[in-house]
Amino acid sequence: MTVPVRFADLLTKERRARLRAERLYEQVREELKTANDKLRGHAYSLSEQIMAQRQELDIVRQHAVVLEGVNVKAAEDLQVAHSEVDLANLRLREAIETMPDGFAVFDSAQCLVMANQAYLGVFRDYPEVGIGIRYTRILEICAYEGLAILQGEDPAIWVENMLARWASPHISPVELHFSNGMSVRLMDRRVPNGDYVSLVRNITEALRYQAELIEAQERAEAAARAKSAFLANMSHEIRTPMNGVVGMADLLSETDLDREQAMFTDTIRSSGQALVTIINDILDFSKMDAGRMELHPEPFDLEKTIHEVLTLLAPSARAKGIELILDYDMFLTRDLVADPGRLRQVLTNLVGNAVKFTDSGYVLVRAVGVGVSGDGHVVHLTVEDTGIGIAPENQERVFGEFRQVEEAANRRFEGTGLGLAITQRIIALMGGKIWLESELGVGSCFGVSLALPGAERMVPQPALPKAISKVLLVSDHLISRGIIERQFQSAHVKTTTATQPEAAARLAGQGGPDLVVLDNDLSEVDPISVLKKLRAVLPDRPVVLLCAAITDAAPLVATDPKLTALSKPLLWRELCVSAARLLGADVSAPESAVCPPAFAVPKEASEQPERCLRVLYAEDNATNRLVFSKMVQNLPIELTLAENGREAVDSFMQTRPDLIFMDISMPEMDGREATRCIRALPEGHDIPIIALTAHALEEEIAKIMEAGMNATLTKPLRKAALIDALRSHAPPGFDLTDKTGKV
Repeated sequence: MTVPVRFADLLTKERRARLRAERLYEQVREELKTANDKLRGHAYSLSEQIMAQRQELDIVRQHAVVLEGVNVKAAEDLQVAHSEVDLANLRLREAIETMPDGFAVFDSAQCLVMANQAYLGVFRDYPEVGIGIRYTRILEICAYEGLAILQGEDPAIWVENMLARWASPHISPVELHFSNGMSVRLMDRRVPNGDYVSLVRNITEALRYQAELIEAQERAEAAARAKSAFLANMSHEIRTPMNGVVGMADLLSETDLDREQAMFTDTIRSSGQALVTIINDILDFSKMDAGRMELHPEPFDLEKTIHEVLTLLAPSARAKGIELILDYDMFLTRDLVADPGRLRQVLTNLVGNAVKFTDSGYVLVRAVGVGVSGDGHVVHLTVEDTGIGIAPENQERVFGEFRQVEEAANRRFEGTGLGLAITQRIIALMGGKIWLESELGVGSCFGVSLALPGAERMVPQPALPKAISKVLLVSDHLISRGIIERQFQSAHVKTTTATQPEAAARLAGQGGPDLVVLDNDLSEVDPISVLKKLRAVLPDRPVVLLCAAITDAAPLVATDPKLTALSKPLLWRELCVSAARLLGADVSAPESAVCPPAFAVPKEASEQPERCLRVLYAEDNATNRLVFSKMVQNLPIELTLAENGREAVDSFMQTRPDLIFMDISMPEMDGREATRCIRALPEGHDIPIIALTAHALEEEIAKIMEAGMNATLTKPLRKAALIDALRSHAPPGFDLTDKTGKV
């Protein structure tokens, strides 16, 4: 039976079921929500991971693109690098192949790995020499198969030495000479990786050229010796007869001649001396050209040297009416060190040219100190003239060889054209310089600058006597008067000048000078009349007469005890000494002072030997013997003549001379051998022997001196030089006053 369900129960049941369902729904909904939240969080996380991975993938893709570009670039660069390496190798091979020298590389096992054709060409007759051959085998080919010339060395030892050379720390170069005529210089180097680089330089042509140079040098030296021998012989052969010409002209000029005969004699003498000058220039130029000119520095007196040159050239200047003037810096030391002979040669050339190319006016030589350098005193020497002058375009030419200013002048003024070229070379050899300032038609000035070391004072420089405080200077030459006036002012002496006789007499009467200096060459005025006017006012005052030729004043000096004469150009020291003598002061004259004959002090009779000076002269040339005899005929000597060296030795043993003059070139026995024989004798150790020679080359002079000579005189012989040598070398005590009264 059906039990009726109550609605309430159903409703309750349904409510309960709905509640359960709702609770289940809520539970499921919560679970789904939780799951959904988890899923959403996971999705978010996964999305972020995906995004990150996508970003990383994008970066990777970008890197991949970049790397792909880099790889492409690297591939391209690598390809370019390979091409460049191939090109460099090609260029290297071509460069090696084009090298004129052989080039090869051996590895550390000494196998040939590279060689150019120049290297392989050395072994062209040996086909096995190529890439891969060992260095030892190459040496064996050279040694055992006759390729290399071993000059007698054992082949095995030669190969061993060559291998030892490669093993040495520093491989030295070696020269090899091959039987095919080739010569090479082998240079090897070991590189850090153990390889060897070998360079074979063909020196066949270089050796041939060197041999040609040596042969050419030998020929040049032989030619130079032949030239020197020719010049020496030429000099000797010309000087020997010239000694007779010039010597006889000197002797003839001392005889009584009329004006025309005196002119002829002077022409002979000057022409002969000109020829000797030309010979000297040629000899000097030859020595310079061969680089054989040497300097011989020694202490010397510069002022004295300049004055000697001016004194030597004074006759030529006097004949043309030219005033020679010396202006020596009062503050420049006179004692210096140089080669006085060469400096004298320079000055003689410059002053001689000035006199030659000047027809009127003056020639002025100045010596000025411009400071001190590390090499010594810097000295400027200038030679100024009022001659023909030189156009600017021709001034460089004057220092050329065998050249003068212009052809027209050459026809008027004779000469070799060597003087200034030689002068310039001498100055350069002395470390100095030379220059020229000139104006055509006005004059020229040649200047020389030298740095000369100072020397110890050789001769004390005299001073003007203190008693002289006022001086009257009478001269109408502006430059000369100014120089002398400046010298007096430097000595703190008041100087009054006059240019005319009347003014001089008036000033002498007004001022009462302690000393009068009178120029003997006043224009259009007789010096005797001037002196008379001065003596009328100043009868007992010292007077110094300045003369172009001191002999012209001899009659005046002989009659006036308060008068002395000095030659122009004036040397200050001579003026000081002469003034002191005129005043009776005790002043020792320097070596260069000129003493008037009236004041010569004779030797004490007790100092003089009882016999004459015995002189032996050996000379094979009869003319030269005659010239020598005539030159000394007025001297109190006993002369013995010998015709060759053997006679000279015999005469020495027989006569025991006090002094010997020995010619060098003589038959049977020359002068050198005769001198050695005399020196070997006990009595000949100390006797003075002076060589007379026509040889002028320095090497010939050196040989002469080595034979034992004391001095040399070069022909042509001048009487003054002969007398000076005789008096310088004669033993002391002999009276050598000649018959004319000269000492």
